[in-house]
Amino acid sequence: METLQEFLLEKGYAKVKLHLTKTNHFEIKASINGKRGLFILDTGASSSCVGFEGIERFKLKAEDSIIKAAGAGAINMDTKMAKKNKIKIGKWSNNKILLVLFNLTHVNTALINHNSKPVDGIIGADILKKAKAIIDYQKKYLYLKL
Repeated sequence: METLQEFLLEKGYAKVKLHLTKTNHFEIKASINGKRGLFILDTGASSSCVGFEGIERFKLKAEDSIIKAAGAGAINMDTKMAKKNKIKIGKWSNNKILLVLFNLTHVNTALINHNSKPVDGIIGADILKKAKAIIDYQKKYLYLKL
C-alpha cells in the first residue's frame, strides 16, 4: 500500500514542511512578491493576512477597506486590502492573491509570551482552497496542488 506522500506526489502535489510551535500552531515559510516571511497556517482564518508593518517589506499596494477583522481575541479591527500579490509556498505559487492587512500586534504578543517567534502574517483558507491543500498533521507536511 502506497503512503499518502507517494500518492499525493504522483497526483502533482508539492510538499512543504510545517513547524509546530509551542503554541500548537503550524508555522510555514512563504514569500510574498519575492520577499520571504514567516506565517501561521490557520485553516479557520477565512482570509490570508499580513500585518501593517509588512506593507513596505512585501511591496503591498494597500487600499482602504470597510471590512473589519476579528479573530484571535480581537474584534472590530481596521483593515486594508492589497490585491494581485504573488504568493509562493514551496513550489506552489499564485499571482492573484488578495491579502487583508491589519494590526498583528495582539497575535505576535501572544506568540512571544509563549516563547514563539513573531510572524509576518497568516496563511488562511482562501489560499489553502486555491491550492487544494491537504495537511498531514501526523508527519507535519502541507501538500499543495501544482
